[in-house]
Amino acid sequence: MAKKLEITLKRSLIGRPESQRTTVRTLGLKKTYQTVIQEDNPAIRGMINKVPHLLTVRELND
Repeated sequence: MAKKLEITLKRSLIGRPESQRTTVRTLGLKKTYQTVIQEDNPAIRGMINKVPHLLTVRELND
């Protein structure tokens, strides 16, 4: 089965560059401490690696 990732926005986007804000919005996160479930693929991993200081990521095995 495909792995999934549980991604939580842990830090505010206030004062962050627009590229980081866009990356977080593309992951589906709008509010601080919001959590989304995304498929584990290279595109999502690349977005996570761009803003690791803002996120907490957990792998889910379904």
